[in-house]
Amino acid sequence: MARTQRSKTEHPTTAQQLSSIIKSCRDTMRKDKGLNGDLDRLPMLTWIMFLKFFDDLETEREVEAQVAGIPFSPIIEAPYRWRNYVGGLHSLTGDELLAFINNDEAIRPGGTRGLGLFAYLRSLEGNGQREVLARVFQGVQNRFTSGYLLRDVIDKIGSIDFTSSEGIHTLSHLYESMLREMRDAAGDSGEFYTPRPVIRFMVKVTDPRLGEVILDPACGTGGFLVESFEHLAKQVHSVEQRRFL
Repeated sequence: MARTQRSKTEHPTTAQQLSSIIKSCRDTMRKDKGLNGDLDRLPMLTWIMFLKFFDDLETEREVEAQVAGIPFSPIIEAPYRWRNYVGGLHSLTGDELLAFINNDEAIRPGGTRGLGLFAYLRSLEGNGQREVLARVFQGVQNRFTSGYLLRDVIDKIGSIDFTSSEGIHTLSHLYESMLREMRDAAGDSGEFYTPRPVIRFMVKVTDPRLGEVILDPACGTGGFLVESFEHLAKQVHSVEQRRFL
């Protein structure tokens, strides 16, 4: 079942495709009257990408649980999972999509009435990822005024395969590039991004070993953590070590 739901992203997204998708999204967002410059557009792109990424992650976990023969309980439940409102018979667009995302109470995918998407995410309770999700979306607002343009952006982001490590690398580069543009648009705010070659050199010199704890208290876009993970992955020689990593 989970594999069928991923049929739209059968192949990893290449760097060129990723760059083209993000550029196309930004071009679409320029048409929305509610978004004035990258200071508005980047946060909108971020929460859309985040929800797609999280759904891909949950899909991977669901497949792993099926293979292991253990129960799976998603952190984001239906009908609030990305796949519920993006594809299939109950996909939303236009004013219906805006209402589902923005309103405290709305018509949900499938026609039932309940919490809107952001209201649901903010209401998540419990430890771990549920709590993190609730805290993240406390400060998120949808500034799109056109549900059709929003739908167009969602469809474009939906074509990205976030389960590819190469895709994550490329996306982090693109994201840092957009952050730099946003910083420049707002004036220098004292934010600086370490070039990837420098990060790789620092990780190589530090030489973290499998089993050690790695801390980056100012991780920003996660460049050091991603490169550390790739460094540790080369030390993996068994299924148990892969699971540990």
